[in-house]
Amino acid sequence: MLQNPISQEDITLGDDMDWNQENEFWNSYRLNDGTLLKVKLVLKGVKRLKKFNADGTPIYMIMADNVVRTTEIQGNVRLKLKPPNMAPV
Repeated sequence: MLQNPISQEDITLGDDMDWNQENEFWNSYRLNDGTLLKVKLVLKGVKRLKKFNADGTPIYMIMADNVVRTTEIQGNVRLKLKPPNMAPV
């Protein structure tokens, strides 16, 4: 467990790290309504701080996006769209 909280200065003094993507998997979850929810974390940036965990491992901060997809959506869950009220041009 980290003894001292991470400060803004810790982040500023951290080293920006480059990386190579090795694997990027989707996690799949079946919801009660039958929908299949797929979630993937996409790494945007990594910083190694000049702080360490109690076991001596370095602390990293990441910037990432969560990408979410839904598939196999049941008919009773999907919104019924109204037809457009404008004629095509």
